[in-house]
Amino acid sequence: MENTVRNRKGQRQFTGWHMLFIMLGFFGIVIGANLYMAISADRAWTGLVVKNSYVASQEYNEKLAANRAQHAMGWSSNIEIVDGEFIFTLLDGEQKPLSAQEVIVQINRPVGTKDDVQLILQQREDGKYSANVDLGAGVWKVYLVANFADQPAFEHYYKLVIEEQ
Repeated sequence: MENTVRNRKGQRQFTGWHMLFIMLGFFGIVIGANLYMAISADRAWTGLVVKNSYVASQEYNEKLAANRAQHAMGWSSNIEIVDGEFIFTLLDGEQKPLSAQEVIVQINRPVGTKDDVQLILQQREDGKYSANVDLGAGVWKVYLVANFADQPAFEHYYKLVIEEQ
């Protein structure tokens, strides 16, 4: 006796079991893809923007005022990567280099923490600040803080794009 259900013309019929397997396969793929994306997202981003959002909100107006004061004085800055060297330039309103006590740079990918780099830049003879760094091609977020003895810190965000060579 044959278990295959056939119609009058001898062709196999589409049964409820066929539909069940199609539905299980479809939803299995959808659920599997969602789980993969959720796990990948969880591993890639810590979700941490600031350690304490309340304190950051309280400091916002002070940082904004300091930024406006520096902008009014004509301060300008620039970053670049030349032959594996991160170079930061900070100039006053007369285009003369400013001398900071300390310059710290945090370099991150837009998403993820795997390739994060923190640098402490050293001042060069020409007034620029630099440190050696090995960054891969792609987009990077750069957060830079220059601390001064007699002025508020200079803080700036940059977007850095490194072309593949």
